Amino acid sequence: MTGKAASEAPVSASQETAPEPAKMPATESPGETAAPGEEKHPEPEASATPTATEPAPPSEDVPSAPLQLTVEDVSHNSVTVSWEPPEKLGRLGIQGYVLEFCRVGASEWVPVTARPVMVIQQTVRNLSLGDKFFLRVTAVSSAGAGPPATLAQPVHIQEIIEHPKIRVPRHLRQTYIRHVGEAVNLQIPFQGRPKPQASWTHNGNALDSQRVNVRSGDQDSILFIRSAQRSDSGRYELTVRLEGLEAKAAIDILVIEKPGPPSSIKLLDVWGCNANLEWTPPQDTGNTELLGYTVQKADKKSGQWFTVLERYHPTSCTISDLIIGNSYSFRVFSENLCGLSDSATTTKELAHIQKADITAKPQGFVERDFSEAPSFTQPLADHTSTPGYSTQLFCSVRASPKPKIIWMKNKMDIQGDPKYRALSDQGICTLEIRRPSPFDSGVYTCKAINVLGEASVDCRLEVKGKRRVTLQVHLLLVTSPLPS
Repeated sequence: MTGKAASEAPVSASQETAPEPAKMPATESPGETAAPGEEKHPEPEASATPTATEPAPPSEDVPSAPLQLTVEDVSHNSVTVSWEPPEKLGRLGIQGYVLEFCRVGASEWVPVTARPVMVIQQTVRNLSLGDKFFLRVTAVSSAGAGPPATLAQPVHIQEIIEHPKIRVPRHLRQTYIRHVGEAVNLQIPFQGRPKPQASWTHNGNALDSQRVNVRSGDQDSILFIRSAQRSDSGRYELTVRLEGLEAKAAIDILVIEKPGPPSSIKLLDVWGCNANLEWTPPQDTGNTELLGYTVQKADKKSGQWFTVLERYHPTSCTISDLIIGNSYSFRVFSENLCGLSDSATTTKELAHIQKADITAKPQGFVERDFSEAPSFTQPLADHTSTPGYSTQLFCSVRASPKPKIIWMKNKMDIQGDPKYRALSDQGICTLEIRRPSPFDSGVYTCKAINVLGEASVDCRLEVKGKRRVTLQVHLLLVTSPLPS
């Protein structure tokens, strides 16, 4: 059996060649083994190699030593070793492997598990810092245990040093903005083993312990300010140190408040329905840049303020569409991320919108004569119709004043004939012929007449009649003499 087995096979205790230990460690599942028991042994020189059991005489039934015994991983409380199956398995095959350890300075080999296990990798856990021991593994068959494979160097359990690393939350990777009076609570996680030392600085200087509280644990550091002030703004740097290694992270904090009002405001000019204003920026911007200004107006009669401009960036503006006869006051607020300033700067003088003397200058008006003699813009078109289906004739005429429309058939007036219906709407002239017959074929004329003249158009209408088929039957009468 040379594969990686996951099961555990029993083995006869009488066939083991390893010495029986005074106290066996607890047995766990193959591949994850508890730490061997702590036993006190007299310690010879540290460089002494444990005394190996005298190997049994070679036998064809006993397997050879396992191959390539290797330490796969060592942590602060465990070690993992692996090996390859022996070159010779013996005639009876192997029943498992026995992993043993021997502390440096001792001579007794202690098995890790009570019975052989069919695995080629084992992890010994729950070790203590400072443990130093040798490891060996033996293949066991029903005929006995073969020669062991031993590590050339002892395994030393030491504290694993993990480089310190700071993980800054995403929302703190840009400037962290708080308002005056709000609390600042920063929790910054970090990594490192053993426990690293964390320290904070503010703009390169030590923190003010009267205002800033810091609490550092094994995995994070918390900076807390109960009531932030503008003086708390700046760069805070967290440093995590571990045995000569360190990691740093910087966090920018900005504490802001509402800005002050503009320093001054002046009414520069008033003309027509317009007023021009100018003001100077505030002395206190609230520890941040301004988003703009809000300009409002109020007339003297009502005293109500109305917003004219919002988040306006220049420091001068022209206000238009003021009502004639009213007097206006103006005021300006500053604005930043906290909002508008608590107060505004108001103009001292009023802007009076005077009534201007307006004289109407009527211009001479020449009335245009739209009179026009009749003219057809769309003539009649020749048309072919089917008997029994009503048909219509169309044309369009332009004239002023409105012309009189006369319809004729073959130059005969057909006004009043119930077979025809004449319509005229917005210059569109229509003649409807109800259920025409071949008799209604002919030339139709539309004539338009007003005081300036007359015009006419005509077309030909053809009503096709149904074809009649005449069948002539010729009878031939043949006579013959009657028989006598």
